Amino acid sequence: MVFKNEPKTLKTIATIVAIDMETTTIQLSKETKEKISSFGVKGESYDDILKRIYAMAVKEQLKEFLMSDEGFIPIEEAIKEADKKWPR
Repeated sequence: MVFKNEPKTLKTIATIVAIDMETTTIQLSKETKEKISSFGVKGESYDDILKRIYAMAVKEQLKEFLMSDEGFIPIEEAIKEADKKWPR
């Protein structure tokens, strides 16, 4: 617990953060664990690795969505349709 006049050291702040974090256990095969760890660097936790992989996956999904031409028509065709609908 941090008291009013206690200096906030890095250790104190880390303790406060650790108390507030909930953790859980997930079961992985050794093969999956090794694959996940291959994305990490020395000292990086599995939690950090998975958060980074998740963030990259979200960005990739957004990129695929934004760059997809599914359901879209060429600009020339859109202009022709707009001209028919709203003549000048």
